[in-house]
Amino acid sequence: MKLTIRLKLFAVTAGLILFFVSLSWLLNIFFLDKYYLYSKKNTLMDAYSQINRIYRGDPDDISLELEKLESIKGMRITILNKKLEVKYNERVRELVPVPRLFRRSDAQEYGEISGAMGRRFSQDFIKNGVIIETSRDDRLNASFIRLFSPLDNGDYIFLSMSVSAIQDSADIANKFFLFTGIITLLAGTVIVFFMTGKFTRPILELNKITKGMTTLDFSRRYPVKSQDEIGQLGESINSLSEQLESSIFELKEANQRLTKDIERERKIDEMRKEFVSNVSHELKTPIAIVQGYAEGLKVNVNKDEENKNFYCNMIIDEAFKMNKLVKQLLELSKIESGMLAPERVDFSIFELIDLVLVKSSLIIKDKGIELIFDRQEELRVNADFDRCEQILLNYINNAVDHVDEKKVIRVTTQVKNRKVRVCVFNSGRHIPDECIDKIWMSFYKVDKARTRLYGGTGLGLSIVRAIQESHGNEYGVKNLEGGVEFWFELDISDEHKKYI
Repeated sequence: MKLTIRLKLFAVTAGLILFFVSLSWLLNIFFLDKYYLYSKKNTLMDAYSQINRIYRGDPDDISLELEKLESIKGMRITILNKKLEVKYNERVRELVPVPRLFRRSDAQEYGEISGAMGRRFSQDFIKNGVIIETSRDDRLNASFIRLFSPLDNGDYIFLSMSVSAIQDSADIANKFFLFTGIITLLAGTVIVFFMTGKFTRPILELNKITKGMTTLDFSRRYPVKSQDEIGQLGESINSLSEQLESSIFELKEANQRLTKDIERERKIDEMRKEFVSNVSHELKTPIAIVQGYAEGLKVNVNKDEENKNFYCNMIIDEAFKMNKLVKQLLELSKIESGMLAPERVDFSIFELIDLVLVKSSLIIKDKGIELIFDRQEELRVNADFDRCEQILLNYINNAVDHVDEKKVIRVTTQVKNRKVRVCVFNSGRHIPDECIDKIWMSFYKVDKARTRLYGGTGLGLSIVRAIQESHGNEYGVKNLEGGVEFWFELDISDEHKKYI
C-alpha cells in the first residue's frame, strides 16, 4: 500500500491521540488515588489551621463552623482537653447534649482514640507538632486518614476522613476516563481523517499542477486562499508556471523563427542554385551561337557579303538577347534589394494605358490582333509611372506571345476595394493550375519551346512581382472562359479618393 502524506499524518496524529489518552489513563490508575490522598491531607491541614485559628477553649463557640467542616468536608472532628478527655464530638453531642453520655460503640471508639493519644502524644509529639497517618479498621473493613495535633490553647484535636470514598471516587474517575478516552480516540481519529484530507488536498492540487508543467501544460493555476506555507508555495508555483510558460513560448517563437530562417536560407540557396543554372542555361545558347558564327567568320566559311552580313546579324541578335537578359537581371536584383525605390506621382491611368498601347501598336497590327480597350471615367492613381509602364508592357507582350488563333486582347480597368485594378486578357490556352503560382518565379516557363521561339527570358513576370511588392500592391492571374487574364492594382490618388 502506498504511504501517502495523508495516511502518514493520520497515523501519526491518531497515534499521538492514543498515546496521550493511554498515558492519562495510566497516570489516573497509578497516581489519582495518591493525589486524592495528598489532597485530603491538605484538606485536613487546612481544617486544622482554620479550627486552631478560631478555637479559644470552648467548642460551643465554634460549633457551627465545626458542623460545616464535618458536613461539607466529610470529616470527623474530636477535641480533647489536656487530660485527653473529650470536649467535643458531634456524634455524642447529637445523642445526649448534657450530661455527655457514651454509647458503647462511642465509648469503644473514644477509648481507642484515648489509647492512641496516650501512645502517640508524648513530649516528642508536642514538640514536633502535627502527625498525619493512614490506618485501617478491620472491624469496619475501611481505611482512614487521621490527623493528630495540639492546639494553641493546650487542647488536642483529632480529625478523621474515610479513605474508601477516595478510592471509590478514583475508581469511578478511572472508568469514566477510560470510557471518555475511547470516545475521544474515535472522535479524534475521525476528525483527524477529515482534517488530514483538508490539509493534503492543496498538496495534491499542487502535485497535479506540477505534473501538468512536466508535460508543458501551464494553463492551470493554484487558487491561493491563505498566506501560510501552502499559500506561499502555491504563489511560487504559479509564478514559476507563468515564467516557464513565457520562456517556453519565447523559445517556441525563437525556434519557429529559426526554422523559418533555415527554411528561407534553404530556399534562397535553392533559388541561388536554380538562378545560376537558369542564367547558365539562358546564356549558353546565345554564347554558343555567337562563338560558332564568330569562328565561321574567322575561317571565312562564307566569302560572299550576304552570308557575312547574315553571320554578323546573328551575332548582334544573340548579343542583344544576352544584353537584355543581363539588364533584366540587374534590374530585378535592384528592385528586390530596395535599391530602386518607387518614385510615386499622381497620374491618369488612361494616360499610361494609351502610351503602352501606342508603343505596342506595330506588333499588334503586324500579328493581326484585335485590341479592345474599355475606357471608363477618368481615374487617377499614385505610383511610379515608369515601373507601371514596365508592368503593363510585360502584360501586353505576354498576351501577344500567347494569344491563340482568335487573336483577341482586351484591356480593362475597375475600382475594387479603393484600388484601381488594370486587367489584360488574351484569348488562348489556360495556364495549368499547378503552374499559376510558379510563373512569378525567375526563369520559370510553362512552355519552354514556345518561350524560346519568341525570345522570352522568363524574367518579365518576376519583375512584375518585384515592382508590385515594392509598391505594396497585389497582382495575379486567373483563367477565364476563352483565355487568361493578368492583373495588377494601383493606389488611388488622394485627390480622387473623395469622389469614390
